[in-house]
Amino acid sequence: MASFAEAAAMRRAIALSAAGLGTTSPNPPVGCVLLGPSGRIVGEGYHERKGEAHAETQALAAAGPLADGATAVVTLEPCNHQGRTPPCRQALIDAGIRRAVIAVIDPTSRGEGGVAELRRAGVDVETGVLAGEAETVLGDWLAGFRTGRPVITWPFLITGDGLTQLPPDTSEAWQLRLNADVVLGPDGAREAVPGSHGKGILELMDPLPGDGAAAAAALYDGGVRRLLLGGGLEVAVPFLDAGVVDHVVAFLLHGAASSRPAAEPPWPLLPPGFVVTSTTRTEAFTRVDGQPGTLL
Repeated sequence: MASFAEAAAMRRAIALSAAGLGTTSPNPPVGCVLLGPSGRIVGEGYHERKGEAHAETQALAAAGPLADGATAVVTLEPCNHQGRTPPCRQALIDAGIRRAVIAVIDPTSRGEGGVAELRRAGVDVETGVLAGEAETVLGDWLAGFRTGRPVITWPFLITGDGLTQLPPDTSEAWQLRLNADVVLGPDGAREAVPGSHGKGILELMDPLPGDGAAAAAALYDGGVRRLLLGGGLEVAVPFLDAGVVDHVVAFLLHGAASSRPAAEPPWPLLPPGFVVTSTTRTEAFTRVDGQPGTLL
């Protein structure tokens, strides 16, 4: 059973991994914390971009010789194959890691997976530690593996004049782009934050198929795991009709406490089939998040 120190380190690794959201695709965002024998953190790291060092390698580099005899706390099973970077399980073994605490098993593992190799090398391994919490970051990547398409979010603005695109120059729009891989707008698919994935990471199809499901599958094949729909109804309708929109985010302008809209939007708040999951207030808007659910 994981110790208190290991569980605390896993939560830190989960937070570290979130720094890779919007930049690692098609790789998963992963965090790693190394604990010395006393339980003190001796190194930590996260995966930032495809083709660059993975979380375990970053943590080992920070720890240096202190990694010998340490415990590796990792949000995802260390990889077991040679790609653009060496297998992480071998880097941990070579560094002298004595124990590995892992949240989520990698469904894309090749062969027996990194856990089997670590155990074969004499490393004590525990899996499933805070897996549910780790999936707050890994969930979209895992969902894409199961469905063969990106997780799709559509933000929109409701004003007294109806429904329109969330203005791209707002802080709310920037926050959404920062956590996405690609924005799909009326003019096609573009990297959400230009240059964030490195050169040649995403190979986008442009123009995309007109059908929402086919377009989503094409983007997934191009490396997209988190897609933001960056337009109004004209962009969202094919995806809504195909039933592939996972999250909607409605923004309402702060207005007078008593008012009458000048125009009727296509729905009062969320598209049909979506339920409210959270509401927050920002500087200029009320934000309402929704996802598919059972309606009354």
